[in-house]
Amino acid sequence: MKTVIVTGASRGIGLATVKKFLAEGWFTIGTSTKGKVDINDKNFVSLALAYPDEKSIDAAIKNIAKIGRKIDVLVNNAAIALDDIGNDLDTDKLRETLEVNVISTADFTIKLLPFLNVPSHIINISSMAASLGDPIENTWHTPAYKISKTALNMFTRTMARQLQPKNIIVSSLDPGWVKTDMGGPEGERIPEEAADDIYKLAISKVETGKFWLEGKERGW
Repeated sequence: MKTVIVTGASRGIGLATVKKFLAEGWFTIGTSTKGKVDINDKNFVSLALAYPDEKSIDAAIKNIAKIGRKIDVLVNNAAIALDDIGNDLDTDKLRETLEVNVISTADFTIKLLPFLNVPSHIINISSMAASLGDPIENTWHTPAYKISKTALNMFTRTMARQLQPKNIIVSSLDPGWVKTDMGGPEGERIPEEAADDIYKLAISKVETGKFWLEGKERGW
């Protein structure tokens, strides 16, 4: 039985992703800030992981080590969006957003590397807002969030280069505009559709260091 870790698993895309992997027969570890995920399954374990608390990150790594399973897939889903739509860039919000969406994600990932299987796959949940190639638009102008997700994409490319000799694939995934607390009720997709995309990417032999949307490579 393969093992997956999904961060930010208590709701939205994270919760749907946990359910998808469980349905496919995976042992699944889901994290949330309070360590509570509303799932009761013999193949599921929930752990506390509160970004950007370094002690919480270290405790989560120790608890994962105690479980004693090699990790086949890591889905870095946990993130925050502090901007009000249409606001100008606020450096305090930017600093806090980068701490959670990029630095803490990197810290957790790097500390987890000794527990990853070979081969394995790291999937960083990015956003359509991260694209440098798409036209600048004002309908969902969230500057700190956008900057953080673009930085996360470069983390994907950096780690892809670093881990390629170890046969560990690193990918970014754009889930599209999803109906979640973050995406809002007008989203074009539901969390289960994004979860299907994540699962399909996780089990696919793809080139490392790429950005994906609905099963197709997309531009950065």
